[in-house]
Amino acid sequence: MAITIKDIARESGYAVGTVSRVLNDHPDVSQTARAKIMAVVEKHHFQLNNNAKHLKQQTAKGIAIIIKGSQNMLFAHIVEQMQGMLTEKGLDCLIYYINETENEVETAVRLCAERRPAGIMFLGCNLQFFRDRFGAITIPCVLVTNSAQSLGFSNLSSVSINDTEAAKAVIRRLIENGHTEIGILGGHIEQSKVAYTRYIGCKESFEKHNVPFDSEKQYMESFFTMADSYSAMQMLLQKMPQITAVFAMSDVMAIGAIRAIKDSGRKVPDDISVVGFDGLELSEYLYPKLTTIRQNRERIAQRSVEILLDSIDNGTEAVHETVPFSIIVGESTRKL
Repeated sequence: MAITIKDIARESGYAVGTVSRVLNDHPDVSQTARAKIMAVVEKHHFQLNNNAKHLKQQTAKGIAIIIKGSQNMLFAHIVEQMQGMLTEKGLDCLIYYINETENEVETAVRLCAERRPAGIMFLGCNLQFFRDRFGAITIPCVLVTNSAQSLGFSNLSSVSINDTEAAKAVIRRLIENGHTEIGILGGHIEQSKVAYTRYIGCKESFEKHNVPFDSEKQYMESFFTMADSYSAMQMLLQKMPQITAVFAMSDVMAIGAIRAIKDSGRKVPDDISVVGFDGLELSEYLYPKLTTIRQNRERIAQRSVEILLDSIDNGTEAVHETVPFSIIVGESTRKL
């Protein structure tokens, strides 16, 4: 009976993905692993010229990336980085965009049945969807820019910043600069883990500094788009005519907010200070240059790919990594 790649993996003690890369002469395999796998190959006289056929029949295909929302510039930068890394390793990259309100886990379940990816990376999530349905997924996955540690799935890793601490830092800085009438433009906290954790950070920072916070008046929900945040900022101006600062939970939202502020006849930062979140390159070229929280998107992309491939190749259990953030001080904020 002909030996298969799965047989080689079983006998050598390595994952199917590692065997596949050895047979295809990829460089990202240790010499020890390569030697053990090739010893099994030679022992059973496995025909290397049949690799393509065996790979097609025996192994999962590519890495899937599921992205919630098509206008998130941070996600676009991270996906570009990840796609480049995967391509360099000779792996196919399957990219799927869904709406912010769609169920990313149900999308993943369908992909597993139809496309059989070797692993999945999620950008954007609703944790409840994972609690309800992720148990149906058995392949390695990584939650990117959100922490999955509280979920406790052995095949779901995560790479993120500490969103709560980052939001605390924004509110603390604004209060230290004399602002107390602070509005917040954020995502829908019942649907977005990122929005919820940043909201909690804001609330805790207000409490710590003994500054009143009325969420019904000061927190305006919006999708992470310029158009939606423009409308949300208009409503915030109506609810808080005395507002002196606004924290937008993404740079994209900050752009919409700045336009709404200017269209209302006010100036940034003379009348209202604005802080964004993400540290996109675009924020450096805005006028005024945006003050923002910078996420290290290069590090997030790199570690997400490395953790996923390690889990695929070696069966390692979930890893939850926190990447540091930094405050980039621009021209969109001022002291009162």
